[in-house]
Amino acid sequence: MWVEILCGLIVYKLFKCFFSDADDVLEVQSSDTNALFNVANKLEKLYGGKVYVGLRIPDADTGSRQNIDAVLVTKGEAVVISVKNFSGFVSISGDGSWVFEGEGRHKPDRHPDPVAETKKQVSILESYLEQRGVALPEGYLSYKVVLPNPKLHPIHSGYFPSEVITYDQWVQLKPEPKGLFSGWIKGAFRGGKKEMQESIHQKLNFTLGTAPMWDRLELKGNKFVLGEFLEFKGKQEDTMALRNIKRSKVSRLIIQKTSMFGLEIGVLRALSIPKVGVVVMVRLSMVYDLPKKCVALSLSFETCVNMKCGVSHSKLQVLYSARDYRSDGASASEWKEETVRSSTEVLFQPDNSAKVRKFKLSSIISMSLSA
Repeated sequence: MWVEILCGLIVYKLFKCFFSDADDVLEVQSSDTNALFNVANKLEKLYGGKVYVGLRIPDADTGSRQNIDAVLVTKGEAVVISVKNFSGFVSISGDGSWVFEGEGRHKPDRHPDPVAETKKQVSILESYLEQRGVALPEGYLSYKVVLPNPKLHPIHSGYFPSEVITYDQWVQLKPEPKGLFSGWIKGAFRGGKKEMQESIHQKLNFTLGTAPMWDRLELKGNKFVLGEFLEFKGKQEDTMALRNIKRSKVSRLIIQKTSMFGLEIGVLRALSIPKVGVVVMVRLSMVYDLPKKCVALSLSFETCVNMKCGVSHSKLQVLYSARDYRSDGASASEWKEETVRSSTEVLFQPDNSAKVRKFKLSSIISMSLSA
């Protein structure tokens, strides 16, 4: 019996080693972050401009940093966006807090008033921008709370303040300037204000683009994690190869993957990622000269686990560029490249967790590092 248990544990360890690239992905409850990025992407597609996600704006009054989900910047205005992926039945208590029931809750769940919180974020952001020499026209900066979860139900209709965008309103937003969006939202995103002078608009974009923000991981399965990159872990030769990928040296990093169909032939897929972070470009190769049943196309950069193939750890090619605020991105000649094992790990501290997480490079699509 003990022999069977021991054999079972060995088999489990082997399968976990070979197939668990996505284990960390599954552990992280990233639905809130995914909702945030979905909202940001939709706003950019509908109304143009630029959305800055995961800002950590210094608060001069408290000496701490204020987390801001997103800021949409167009030539006409800027909007602080708070994305609340709430679910269940919601009511608003006398003190303004939101109370949630249902959706598996054993007791009511109370949250501070997100509208009041977002309004405070506007004040903190305005102070920060003034400190950095960006004076915005009066009324240029507004705020909205977006509720994108279809499983959220207000107990009473017409319950929310005008600053709140419910799910029903969210799904009806149209790109037309005279559509529903500008009608009921009263110009919060797209209104009749005069366009900013181009120089001020550029300065605002530069300031937000260089403001403190969370590092970012984009994972397989269209998942995102915000937090802080700590270090690489793996074989010494691999970590030494990646030693220059540090926030002090690498800026606006974009981690890019490429698929290679054929030996040393690849087509690079550019990712639309805000210019804050590290660039890691990963190539994938096909294993040739093997029996047909053993040919391994490592589409997820995983180790070839077909032991009959006799193939060891797959390799990744990691491309990165130095920090440079003067341009939108590095040219092909500016990328630096290292080759490491796919089992190399990224240690990452998610912003909503006290636990440091490990992610294999093979499970990562992109990574962005803040300055």
